[in-house]
Amino acid sequence: MLFEDGASYVQDREDLIAILKMRFGEIPPKVIEEIYAIEKYDTLERLIVVSSNVPSLKIFLEELKEGAGSFKILGERFNPIQSLNEEGENK
Repeated sequence: MLFEDGASYVQDREDLIAILKMRFGEIPPKVIEEIYAIEKYDTLERLIVVSSNVPSLKIFLEELKEGAGSFKILGERFNPIQSLNEEGENK
């Protein structure tokens, strides 16, 4: 791996963690460790998109466990507005 590639991986991991913290608050250290263990660029890119769209950390964690095997990001499961609707109903 070239230095530039390594730096890009680090930046993508940090971006992913930052998105998760902005959306869901504090992230468990175990999750951060799992993110830093990801070595496939496509997986990191997919998880960045997932983290921006899932309505809950729970669904993100399910996708994190999928690893490189998951390619589709479709349906209500990835609707970030869904969590806002659910919060409104619970008030």
